[in-house]
Amino acid sequence: MKKIVLTLVALMSMTMTFAENEGMNTTEAYNMTVNMPKLAKALGLTMDQMESVAEVHKTFTSEMMFAAQYGKEERTKMVDKAVNKDLAYMHYILNNDQYRKYVMLLNVTLINRGLK
Repeated sequence: MKKIVLTLVALMSMTMTFAENEGMNTTEAYNMTVNMPKLAKALGLTMDQMESVAEVHKTFTSEMMFAAQYGKEERTKMVDKAVNKDLAYMHYILNNDQYRKYVMLLNVTLINRGLK
């Protein structure tokens, strides 16, 4: 009887730990901060573009972190809205080649984090 109780306690504690870690990973997935100098180098940005991209990305990051606080259905809508808004602003700032690279990088990031 004592072994059964200890086994149940161990299983419950492992389940609770797994659930806590899963919630933490979900929030971390929405943290979209990037190394701006590396992004600028990858896209070949000018100084003016780099400033504009940094501001747009700052807004995008805050919108994504805000979306992480909501339920699944609302979160999906908010993420889609944030991504579309980000892409619209980036399309205005970047030239066609830079925009194509940015879209590719954003898609890979969203897929790797399980957001798409």
